[in-house]
Amino acid sequence: MEPIAEHVIFSGRVQGVGFRYTTRRIAERYNLTGWVRNLPDGTVEAVFQGSPEAVQGCLDEISEHFRGYLRDKQISPMVYNPNWKDFRITY
Repeated sequence: MEPIAEHVIFSGRVQGVGFRYTTRRIAERYNLTGWVRNLPDGTVEAVFQGSPEAVQGCLDEISEHFRGYLRDKQISPMVYNPNWKDFRITY
């Protein structure tokens, strides 16, 4: 199956609670590539790349892990970048 890429904006209490580090750990377990970073408006932005099942599983696990903190997530598809080889926290 073709890999996909999803751009996600997470909102709620998602900064100062270990969100980026936990997101990276979960994404690595699903063998995803991409990145996650805090934005100045208090949201967190991320890109997840991999199989559709792995991306969905990762998003579901993040939502479950942060269910008391996560208010919303906006997901939009984007073009897959084959040059990304790992999942990083960026600044």
